[in-house]
Amino acid sequence: MNRLKPVVALLLIFAALPALAHGVAEGDADFIQSISGVAFLPYLYLGAKHMFTGYDHLLFLAGVIFFLYRMKDVALYVSLFAVGHSVTLLLGVLGGIRADAYVVDAIIGLSVVYKAFENMGGFERMGIRIDTRHAVFLFGLAHGFGLSTKLQDLTISSDGLVPNMIAFNIGVELGQLAALTIMLLVFQFWRQSPSFLRGAFTTNFVIMTAGFMLFGYQMTGFFVS
Repeated sequence: MNRLKPVVALLLIFAALPALAHGVAEGDADFIQSISGVAFLPYLYLGAKHMFTGYDHLLFLAGVIFFLYRMKDVALYVSLFAVGHSVTLLLGVLGGIRADAYVVDAIIGLSVVYKAFENMGGFERMGIRIDTRHAVFLFGLAHGFGLSTKLQDLTISSDGLVPNMIAFNIGVELGQLAALTIMLLVFQFWRQSPSFLRGAFTTNFVIMTAGFMLFGYQMTGFFVS
């Protein structure tokens, strides 16, 4: 029973978080809509803040690096995610490509489910082979598109839009790098303990459950909106 207490606590926390995924805080939204002209540093900061506080991004990245022990593998998968994220973020906002935000965020929830289920050996037991590199890139596209839908809901000045969006995207990648550094340090410390392999299945189960919560929350919003 004592082992389940941390799991239950995490699930309760995650239950309160789906509404925050990919959102732009009200104060940040007001600030963005008040800007006219190039504001490179403010957009850089806002992009970094979004990634560093976007728990759906962080859950997916945690799943991606969970069993990656070599830095070159970490760099490869994180780069694939970053490229996918950048492409759809910029194309969505600058190209005016729109999609239903609930559906996109539901797919993002499934990306978390997918990675955790893969880490639990679920696909292997089912005899399903998925190229994780392709999956990470494709889900990176979804994560970037999710943020672009939120930005497109705001009234953003066209004056300085291109450099501002580039700055925002750079900020997102800097925030990702900062969050990734912290996660890698935590994983490095945890992997030195026998509890890592014992707790890997439970941890990924919690991550997968959080992904299902996000998926369910977004699909509910889609059907009732």
